[in-house]
Amino acid sequence: MNFKEIFIKEEYIRLDSALKLASLVSTGGHAKIVIQNGEVKVNGEICLQRGKKLKIGDTAQFNNKGLIIKYAS
Repeated sequence: MNFKEIFIKEEYIRLDSALKLASLVSTGGHAKIVIQNGEVKVNGEICLQRGKKLKIGDTAQFNNKGLIIKYAS
C-alpha cells in the first residue's frame, strides 16, 4: 500500500484533519462518519477517536489508502 506523506511542523495533527489533508475524505463531516463507523485504522488498529493525535511516524488507513505523518523541516 502506498502511503501519502503528510508533513507537519506541530507536535501532532488530529486524525480527522490528517484524513482531509491527505484527501482520503472530502470533508470533516465525512471524516467523522468513517471514523465513527470503525473504517479507519491508526497504526494498524481501528480507531474511533476523531480527535486522535497523530504524531511523527504514525500511519492511518482508510479505504485501501494510507497516510504517514512526517516532520516538515
